[in-house]
Amino acid sequence: MSALDMSKNPVHLGPGGKAAVQPDFTGGMDWYMAYGERHDGDGVEGRLVAMHSFTAPWDGWEMHPKGAEIVLCVSGRMVLHQETPEGTRTIALEPGQYAINEAGVWHTADIEGTATALFITTGLGTEHKPR
Repeated sequence: MSALDMSKNPVHLGPGGKAAVQPDFTGGMDWYMAYGERHDGDGVEGRLVAMHSFTAPWDGWEMHPKGAEIVLCVSGRMVLHQETPEGTRTIALEPGQYAINEAGVWHTADIEGTATALFITTGLGTEHKPR
């Protein structure tokens, strides 16, 4: 096997220590829907590992009801916003720093310049809403 590009081909981590390379990432919701069809059978034990680069603030919020998500800043700077019962929490992330979006927490991000982050999440049942 030759080296793969995480931003192009995310990985699904499944039960029993399995790792499955995913098809080319298109950036659209269709890709995530197809991912769900391939791996929803793994339930909350399945994890999507993906890396994305951003040049602008996110235009929406998302929430993962079935499990926590790790957001690891790889390059640049990003500011993560989490809606919690106590109010909105803001976490600035620089390279090597990470935050955890707990299950059920709505979150979005602002980007300063260009930033790249690695995401590890159980995407099962993910919901979106406009910002």
